[in-house]
Amino acid sequence: MKALVIGSSGGIGRALEARLRADPRFGTVVTLSRSEQGLDICDETSVAEAAHRLQIEYDAFDLIINATGALVINDSLPEKTIKTLSVDAMMAQFRVNAIGPALLLKHFQSLMPREMRSVFASLSARLGSIGDNRLGGWISYRAAKAAQNQIVKTAALEIARTHPEAVVVTLHPGTVMTRLSQPYLKVHQAVTPDHAALRLLDVIANLRPSHSGGFFSYSGQPIDW
Repeated sequence: MKALVIGSSGGIGRALEARLRADPRFGTVVTLSRSEQGLDICDETSVAEAAHRLQIEYDAFDLIINATGALVINDSLPEKTIKTLSVDAMMAQFRVNAIGPALLLKHFQSLMPREMRSVFASLSARLGSIGDNRLGGWISYRAAKAAQNQIVKTAALEIARTHPEAVVVTLHPGTVMTRLSQPYLKVHQAVTPDHAALRLLDVIANLRPSHSGGFFSYSGQPIDW
């Protein structure tokens, strides 16, 4: 099988790549990132060109994982109250955590085989759940991840019409010991990137087309929208 990891230079992305390369079921593991291949998920030309190159070289992938995302952008910390909301900070969150995944789905769905099982999994966050929001705060990040969930859900319905065996989902990896979560590790219990990757790949292995459009935790349990 063939796998593609987008955002492979991040902590979870690197761990997913390592796990997939060690899995004998995957003969080909391809990576994309800004630092290594110059991919800018917020630039449609960059995304479209990457998808075109990959289609020529590899045709299709059994597994595509979007491991991109950001919590602190341009030194703008998550808001504790709506009174501190910044338009620029909120726009930056939406560009990375919502528009980026939307562009990936737009252009990379052509890399999914039509007649056999394939998975497009995008890393979201439980904080993007509206139903599970009991603490407030972090408005821009929450809203951007909630938007990503809606984008993936909507795209899954459309992709199912041409790819009946496809699985298109968002996944919550939990709190992982990465640079992104470093300031919050004293408050939240965290796991290593390798452990997070192992859990995510276990969930992906058990997903079926009937799960497409869903939002799942690292435990495999569905999360409220």
